[in-house]
Amino acid sequence: MEESSWCIWVTGLPGSGKSVVSEALIKLLGRKGIRAQLLSSDSLRKVLTPKSTYSLDERDVVYATLVYIAELLVRNDVNVVIDATGNLRRYRDNARKQIPRFVEAYLECPLDICMEREAKRKRTYHAPKKIYSKAKEGKTSTVPGVGQPYEPPLHPEVKVDAFKCTPQKCALKIFETIKQIS
Repeated sequence: MEESSWCIWVTGLPGSGKSVVSEALIKLLGRKGIRAQLLSSDSLRKVLTPKSTYSLDERDVVYATLVYIAELLVRNDVNVVIDATGNLRRYRDNARKQIPRFVEAYLECPLDICMEREAKRKRTYHAPKKIYSKAKEGKTSTVPGVGQPYEPPLHPEVKVDAFKCTPQKCALKIFETIKQIS
């Protein structure tokens, strides 16, 4: 049986707009009559690792679980939008290997802009608060882009300028890519 469902992984630095763009994408898909399940690494982390350390071992477990759930959903004909930093390429590459119709959507945004956004945001979408300021103060070394690497995708199916585009325009550009694989 040929699978018709797909998975989009929205990746980027913390503060790049992943959660806002993912929500806008879910709403846009809904208006077009396309159902999709949003999987957020921050929401999953609240259940899987309630006292998160963001260690490499913990990230390995969280991202492997996220990919496993996404693969199960796609296999059962549910479209999936993953909202997750996935700071190492290997996490996203694992999803690409496991899920036949996989799209990587990279929200490109300068680190200083991400830091500024993260400091000002009111809604955190289950993400920890003030991560960049804690990293600057030396209180944590686990923040992608500061204390930990963020490996941008080498060949994402779609790349959007999350600094210049509104979340709705980013979602629309991702949607145009989804139309090509549907």
